[in-house]
Amino acid sequence: MSSTPENGPAAPENGPDSAGSRVVVIGAGIVGCSLADELTARGWSDVTVLEQGPLPAPGGSTSHAPGLVFRTSPSKTLTEFAKYTVEKFNSLQVDGLSCFNPVGGLELATTPERWADLHRKAGWAAAWGVRGELVSAARCKELWPHIDESKVLGGFHTPEDGLARALLAARAQMERAEQRGATFLDRHTVTGIEQEDGRVTAVVTDRGTFPADHVVSAAGFWGPVVGRMAGVDVPLLPLAHQYAKTKPLPELAGANDPRTEASRPILRFQDRDLYFREHTDRIGIGSYAHKPLPVDPFALLDYDTARANNMAMPSSYPFTEEDWAPSWEDCKWLLPMLRDAEVEEGFNGVFSFTPDGMPLLGEARQLRGFWLAEAVWVTHSAGVAKAVAEWMVDGKPSLDLHECDLTRFEDAQRSPAYVHDRGARQFVEVYDVLHPLQPAGDPRPLRVSPFHARQQELGAVFLEGGGWERPHWYEANSALAEGISLPERDAWSARHWSPIAAAEARATREKVALYDMTPLRRLEVTGPGALDFLQRMTSNNLAKMPGAVTYTLLLNEDGGIRSDLTVARLGRDRFQIGANSPADLDWLLRHAPAHVHIRDITSGTCCIGVWGPLARALVQPLTRDDFSHEGFGYFRAKETYLGHVPVTAMRLSYVGELGWELYTSADLGLRLWDTLWEAGREHGVIAAGRSAFNSLRLEKGYRSWGHDMTTEHNPYEAGIGFAVRMDRGDFLGRDALAQLGEPARKLTPLLLDDPAAVVLGHEPVHVDGAPAGYVTSASYGYTLGRCVAYAWLPPLPEGAGVHIEYFGEKVPATVAEEPLFDPQMARIRR
Repeated sequence: MSSTPENGPAAPENGPDSAGSRVVVIGAGIVGCSLADELTARGWSDVTVLEQGPLPAPGGSTSHAPGLVFRTSPSKTLTEFAKYTVEKFNSLQVDGLSCFNPVGGLELATTPERWADLHRKAGWAAAWGVRGELVSAARCKELWPHIDESKVLGGFHTPEDGLARALLAARAQMERAEQRGATFLDRHTVTGIEQEDGRVTAVVTDRGTFPADHVVSAAGFWGPVVGRMAGVDVPLLPLAHQYAKTKPLPELAGANDPRTEASRPILRFQDRDLYFREHTDRIGIGSYAHKPLPVDPFALLDYDTARANNMAMPSSYPFTEEDWAPSWEDCKWLLPMLRDAEVEEGFNGVFSFTPDGMPLLGEARQLRGFWLAEAVWVTHSAGVAKAVAEWMVDGKPSLDLHECDLTRFEDAQRSPAYVHDRGARQFVEVYDVLHPLQPAGDPRPLRVSPFHARQQELGAVFLEGGGWERPHWYEANSALAEGISLPERDAWSARHWSPIAAAEARATREKVALYDMTPLRRLEVTGPGALDFLQRMTSNNLAKMPGAVTYTLLLNEDGGIRSDLTVARLGRDRFQIGANSPADLDWLLRHAPAHVHIRDITSGTCCIGVWGPLARALVQPLTRDDFSHEGFGYFRAKETYLGHVPVTAMRLSYVGELGWELYTSADLGLRLWDTLWEAGREHGVIAAGRSAFNSLRLEKGYRSWGHDMTTEHNPYEAGIGFAVRMDRGDFLGRDALAQLGEPARKLTPLLLDDPAAVVLGHEPVHVDGAPAGYVTSASYGYTLGRCVAYAWLPPLPEGAGVHIEYFGEKVPATVAEEPLFDPQMARIRR
């Protein structure tokens, strides 16, 4: 890909000068109304919201949403969205009725696995600042007297969660936005998106055309339809979800005020994929236990046609009794009061799933001014609207949104078949107990490196990321694990792990190993202005002679870390970049001038990391070039041949050992692997996987963007200030960095005190008995004989004691000095 307009695609046009921008929001559900409110609160008053159905209940997902808001999520971003939604809806009233009913939330465990998972969830809540507590079965019975206490092991109670009145919240925000100048128009069906020179100019409807500088698609499950009009892919699958209400129950007679409907916590019975809420004297029940029921977004009926077909609204499909029957038995098993009850009404309500279950947010680069705020549930609606409004008005959201960025999916993950298969899987797994390394389902394998056949021969155990099959360890190395003494792992940390990883880490430290680095993103930047462009975009000094490799950062205007890169200058106007995600390519393309060309070369190339003290002994006989330390220094690059294979060799090491990253074209990848494997036999070469890799990189303190640091962190907090050169001229984010004071938090290395203890990430860290931060990455350090964890914490002195909460237990750990392994860098620079 390369940029073609004369001045290149620009970043979003925003800031105070954009206060007069004309904004059209497509969709007046909870997201569209929330966004109009947030935009007008920031001074953008020329906002028009178009809705094809009637207001205030236009017939999308908002119109039937049961309103459950559980804030706690393994995603910090989703939790922050939900926290803001609760805060905002609590402050809104319509006709004297609050838009949020804080009845609390109660999640039940009826299996030991779920009970353990609720301990993990309580840890997330503590890490992300949500008040909650694990409670006994007896306490669950007090909170919900109608459950069969004998079936329950315990629960997780979050007293400030509750029920969002979605239609009321939409109306309240609509009225506030209208008071500030916004216009809401119902019965306007969007039929087209007009554009000129790569920028949106208007929205066409069946009742007129609306000029626009910004268009936001908040159309919910109609998002793919709107996206097609704009030429923008919206990878979203609408699915139907069962919801039923009982007839009036004697046990609830007089228990609830009809205006507030509920007084007891919303109840999750996740072991059977069910949830419950009160509707005055009835119980509402939602089920995810049935098979996925996908809906074609291009076959959805409009409001009037749906009504004419005896549907309550376009998002409400007929109730399927055969899907409901098993769930009804499960309901009666947990709630004996339902054994003689009957279902009075039910429907299959449509809402949106993406391949990874996260929202789709941001501005499309291919059509500037066209934004997505899609696949958003009521739970996160106000938080998403705030973030998107900040993004539009200020140029950046205050939260890190990389998990939600519309650019995050690879091309291979955007096919309709992939979106269908993975979206349906998200539905199936919505209440499952999922391990952080949970293997993805079909389609697999999808993307494989040229070495895949050899890896299979070696018994590779593959997990998946970005559609790529990634070996985590190799069964061929099982004999090497014999005799290695390791502490016994608990069942959770032993899942998707093998002691073979320890053997592979040891072999890397003692001999030499081959690592498949192909899935890491590679970009090529060329053209007469390539150096000046990259100097402007990144934080370090790239003005070095060809052959230099530099570690540098992409920053936001406020100094937040968008990504970290390795940049190799291969020629005067030619650079190869090691990047993290499709968002990096998108960001560079948005800013590139016409004479700078940026191309993603990942799929056409491959990479092998050759690391270990015998790496030079393996590689040097294969080439006539000098691979000695003097002839090929650290952080240098060289284009050469290894045997018959042309390679770009970079002397880099992400594992803290001597070695090189070796790149070649995909068609020669297998030949490169075989060449290295044959040459390495006499040196005891092995293939090693991601499990060992992660352990080794944490022992060296090497950061992983998206896990250890994001746009919410600056380089000095993250401990990578060495990648910033303030004295070499202007670059994006420099002004913000110049104004920073002493950091109030730091990415802190911790060593667990108990050699047998293990944590995995996202656990809360307690300082002086109170939650003070959270773990980002963690792995057992096989060389150190201790688990290594990195955590965001207030500045603490080396040697300070903390506790990491792991499944409810407080595990002692100590602040360590980094790097933990080989602080003199002697092993890398030999």
